[in-house]
Amino acid sequence: MKDSLYAELSVIGMKGCEAFAKQVDGYLREWRRHGAEDTYLVHADCPRFGSGEGKGIITESMRGQDVYIICDMFNYGVTFQMHGMTVPMSPDDHYADLKRLIAAIGGKARRITVIMPMLYEGRQHKRTARESLDCAIMLQELVQMGVANILTFDAHDPRVANAIPLSGFDNVTPNYQMLKAMVKAVPDVVFDKDHVVMISPDEGAMGRCMYYSQVLGVDIGMFYKRRDYSCVVGGKNPVLEHKYLGDSLEGKDAIIVDDMISSGGSLLEVATHLKRDYGARRVFCFATFGLFTDGFANFDKAYSEGLIDKIFTTNLTYRKPELLNKPWHVEVNMCKYVSYLIDTLNHDATISELLKPYKRIAALLEKHRAELGEQGQMSLQFDEN
Repeated sequence: MKDSLYAELSVIGMKGCEAFAKQVDGYLREWRRHGAEDTYLVHADCPRFGSGEGKGIITESMRGQDVYIICDMFNYGVTFQMHGMTVPMSPDDHYADLKRLIAAIGGKARRITVIMPMLYEGRQHKRTARESLDCAIMLQELVQMGVANILTFDAHDPRVANAIPLSGFDNVTPNYQMLKAMVKAVPDVVFDKDHVVMISPDEGAMGRCMYYSQVLGVDIGMFYKRRDYSCVVGGKNPVLEHKYLGDSLEGKDAIIVDDMISSGGSLLEVATHLKRDYGARRVFCFATFGLFTDGFANFDKAYSEGLIDKIFTTNLTYRKPELLNKPWHVEVNMCKYVSYLIDTLNHDATISELLKPYKRIAALLEKHRAELGEQGQMSLQFDEN
C-alpha cells in the first residue's frame, strides 16, 4: 500500500447506514491511530418538507476531499412524514437523497466514491420488452454528477458495468467473510469432496458456486427452474418445478449460494428437495442480502422441521431486529471489509487482493483443518482413556 493519501478522507453514512458507517469510522481511526475525538464521518442530512419534498445538506466543506458515501437503497426501516402520514422510504426515495447529497457537495470534492452494497434497480438490468433500463440509467446519472467510483456487492448481473465502461465500477463478493463466519458457527464442517457440495439454486448463481468450488476443492450441483412464462405473479414468472443436476448428495453437507433471499420461497423449496429427496446431511445457505420480504414464519417452520440448518447473510442491507435472534440465522459483519476497501482506495492503491482473497481463504482453510485435526486427536485420546 502506498504511504501517501490520494486526498483527505471523508465518509458519509446516509440515513439507515449510521451504525454501519460508525463501525467503519472506528476501524479507520484505529488503523490510522486517531484519537477518540477525531472522526472521518461527515454530518449530512436530507430533511423533508411536509409535502414529501426534500433537500440535501452537508455541514462542512468538502473541497479537495476524497469522499465515500455509504448508502442502503433498500432500508425500509427509515421513515419520513408526508401530509401527516408516516411513510417508509422506498429505494426511489433513498436514490433521490443520494443525488441530493452529491449535489450538495457541488463538485468541490476531489473524488467521490459511492458504496452501494445492493445495487439500486439491480434486477432491472436488461431489456426483454418495451421496458426501462433503470440500473443502467442510475449508473450513468451518478457518473454524470461526478461520481468517480461505484462499489457494489454481489451484483445480480455484473454486466451492468457495461453502462459506464469508462468509469470505475467494482463488484465485490463476500466469499472470505462467508467462509470465516461458517467456520466459526459450524466448527465441524469439513471442506472436501466427500463432505461438502456447493448448490446453485438456478443457472444464474453458477458463477458464485464455481468460485467456491475452485477455492475449496468441492463439487457443484445445480437446480434447474422450470417456469411458467405465460403469466407473471409478484413481478416474476412462477416456478413450476425444481430439477436437480449433479452427483449424489447422500450424507453430505449442501451449501446453497445466491446473491439474495427475497421471499425465500425458492430457497426453501430447494432445501426441501436436498433434504428429503437427495439425502443431504445438513443444508446451509450463503446469501449476501437477506431481504425476507414475506417475513420469517416459513423459515422458522423449515428450521423446526430440520430442512435448513443455518442461513448466512451480511449486514450490508437493513435487517428486521428480530432476525438477529433467529437460531437459524448467522450475521456476517462486513464493516471491517468495507473499511479495508476505503483505506486502500484512499491510499490510491490496488484493491485486487481484496476483491479476490485466494490467499486469505487458503490460510483460513489451513487453520481450520489443523483445528479439526487437533480435535480429532483429542477425541481419540478421550476414547482410549
